[in-house]
Amino acid sequence: MSQLFRSPTAFRTFMNLWPPFWGTGISITGMAPDYSRLVVQMKKRFYNANAFGTHFGGSLYAMCDPFLVLMLVPQLGPEYLIWDKAASIEFIKPGRGTVTAVFEWDAAEIAEIRQRTEGGAKYEPQRMVEVRDASGELVARVHKTLYVRRRRPEPEPAAAPRAVAAADQVAAG
Repeated sequence: MSQLFRSPTAFRTFMNLWPPFWGTGISITGMAPDYSRLVVQMKKRFYNANAFGTHFGGSLYAMCDPFLVLMLVPQLGPEYLIWDKAASIEFIKPGRGTVTAVFEWDAAEIAEIRQRTEGGAKYEPQRMVEVRDASGELVARVHKTLYVRRRRPEPEPAAAPRAVAAADQVAAG
């Protein structure tokens, strides 16, 4: 598995320093050690505001983009293929100040994913994440569809042709 997931601390540090997030003011402010819960915040700055002085919509989406998938990787393990299949964002009201999104996967959801992908079947869980302002008011809803399936076993490599040793040539000789 990627070094990114070697520990929750390493994951959080990497993501908080990753240029697209660091440069936009997006940061992970809370995280469960088992990757089951993650809290992401974005402070409004002059460089992530739109022409109206509120949060830029692309930044609101960016703060929600990778986390549902990235949280599943260490929970399911390297034998799973996981990616985003579809997403949309619904803007409810202008975002001002610090905004927060909370991402969660509970044990029952992980068990359901494992059960639905037994035997290599794909599963496309759908999730909704809310972005809220400091007073708790809803700013946006992000709707995500993920793609999950167990990886297919790698085919066994074909046996390499046996090199004929010099001794074999002499014996045959």
